[in-house]
Amino acid sequence: MIAFQVNGAQVEADVAADMPLLWVLRDHLQLTGTKYGCGIAVCGACTVHLDGKAVRSCAVPVSAVAGKSVTTIEALASSTAELHPVQQAWIAEQVPQCGYCQPGMIMAVEALLEENPRPSDAEINAAVTNICRCGTYPRIRRAIHAAAELKRAAPAGD
Repeated sequence: MIAFQVNGAQVEADVAADMPLLWVLRDHLQLTGTKYGCGIAVCGACTVHLDGKAVRSCAVPVSAVAGKSVTTIEALASSTAELHPVQQAWIAEQVPQCGYCQPGMIMAVEALLEENPRPSDAEINAAVTNICRCGTYPRIRRAIHAAAELKRAAPAGD
C-alpha cells in the first residue's frame, strides 16, 4: 500500500511499487486527464506536478511518490467556472488542434511560470520540452507569454 496526496486528497494505492504513477492515476484513481503518449518520458503528455515540480509520470514509479503531493490537470483550475490563467490563455490563443498533448503541456507551463513568471523564449524552449504532434508551437509560445501576463495581473492569493 502506497500513500500519497493527489489534488489535495490523501489516497492509498494497493499496487506494485514499480508501477508507473501514470497508470495509478489513470487506472486506479480514474484521473484520466493525464495522458499516455510514449511511455519513455520523451513526449510529456503525462506531465503532472510532484511537490510542485513538473515530472513525466510514465517514468516515475509510484513508490517514489509515497508521502508526497501530486497535482494533475484536474486540479489546476480553482473551479469549473473559473479557469486557470494558463487554460484561459490556451483558449484565447486557440492552441489545441487535436488537444491530446495539452494537459501535459499546460502542467509543464504552469510549473515554469511558478518558477519564472517572466520567461524568455529561450527559457521556454529549455523548460517546456513537451511534444505537440499538431505543431502549434507558435500559438503555444504566445499563450505562455499571455498566461504569464494573466498570472502577474491576478490579485494576490489567486
